[in-house]
Amino acid sequence: MGMGMRAKGLLGGATASALAVFAAAPTWAQELVGQPTPGGLGLQPAASPLKVEAHMFHDVILMPIITIITLLVLGLLLWIVFRYNKRTNPTPARWSHNTVIEIIWTVVPVLVLVFISLFSFRLLFAYHDMPDPDVTVKVTGNQWNWAYEYPDQGVAEYISNMVPETELAERGLPHSLYRLAADEPMVVPVGKTVRLLITASDVIHAVAMPAFGLKTDAVPGRVNETWFRADRVGSFYGQCSELCGVDHAFMPLQINVVTEAEFAAWVASKGGSVTPATAEQALGGTAAQVAAGTTGAPVLADGQAGAIPTAQTATTPTAPSSAPAAPAAEAR
Repeated sequence: MGMGMRAKGLLGGATASALAVFAAAPTWAQELVGQPTPGGLGLQPAASPLKVEAHMFHDVILMPIITIITLLVLGLLLWIVFRYNKRTNPTPARWSHNTVIEIIWTVVPVLVLVFISLFSFRLLFAYHDMPDPDVTVKVTGNQWNWAYEYPDQGVAEYISNMVPETELAERGLPHSLYRLAADEPMVVPVGKTVRLLITASDVIHAVAMPAFGLKTDAVPGRVNETWFRADRVGSFYGQCSELCGVDHAFMPLQINVVTEAEFAAWVASKGGSVTPATAEQALGGTAAQVAAGTTGAPVLADGQAGAIPTAQTATTPTAPSSAPAAPAAEAR
């Protein structure tokens, strides 16, 4: 009687646990984009084409193979334990090897690895086969922060530090972003190819951004290159993933993906421009005039020719002349 009640209790506990698991399943499904999900079981949701390919490689290729191998090994272990234990097999067999089995367990793993490599190399080539970049960001790892520079937009290097825990509420950020949020994040436009030139100033760091499938070492004296293309706007968080010192855990990466208009406004606020003037455009020509070769002097509001800023003037070496130099206005 007591054993029956105990069995019913165990069955009831197991049923309650199963119901709790199924009830919690919708919570698991609500994955956070760009940041870790509490209690999450899988990879972070993909926010770039490369990470989509990485998800496919993991979920469609690796997981089924790993599951089959695990079940096969478990089955073999159970079969050996129950079939060849002392009770069921009191007289052990005496043989040294089996040629057929040895060939199978050598050839089959090789074929499995070759099969995996076909998809692995394809993904690696996609990471290295970068399209023409729309934005280039130089990323420098320091002890213990990150520095970003946009050479094509004229944005000088600025430092990105972790937002202190005491300032999260002031910035309207949840406490879950502690050690993830940065005070000066990297900003990139959505849908554009972003090239990252990654290096370090002191020790080895690593740029890790799970939502974009990035993990590239930042090595002093070397420039590593990677790229991504964000497919949605939002804030995405990562961290340094190379042990780099006592404050390694306090140098997060934050990338804000914005619209092109917002990116242009942000670049302007940093003193840069998304369309830096070329030498021909500095002479007052539009893009069509530059293409047609009909550029002229810039015209001011009063209709008079304006002076060309020295910083935007392309100088061309000329032969030495004994005549005195003409004034700039007359030369034009």
